[in-house]
Amino acid sequence: MNELIIKELFQVLEERKKTNENVSYTSHLIKNPEFLAKKIGEESSELIIDFIKLNKEGIIKESTDLIYHMLVIWVSTGIKPEEIWNELRNRKFKSGFEEKKNRGLK
Repeated sequence: MNELIIKELFQVLEERKKTNENVSYTSHLIKNPEFLAKKIGEESSELIIDFIKLNKEGIIKESTDLIYHMLVIWVSTGIKPEEIWNELRNRKFKSGFEEKKNRGLK
């Protein structure tokens, strides 16, 4: 993932947060967290379906939708991309199994 495009998009979304929700879909999502959560679930499900079908074009489009909605959640909750990058760096050399075990997940 290109870190720069994420930062640029994040900045655009932060500006749209300030826009009237009747004008900006991003603002509408932020002001309606239940709807935003529903969209995350919807986009995740669509991505899973396209993955199972090995539909590369669908995977690309649904991944894009999911990343957009994920960024809206970050903006909504005041999480900066750098916080995510730091967490990714912390996990870089950890086994996925080890990381899940430390969180108490199966």
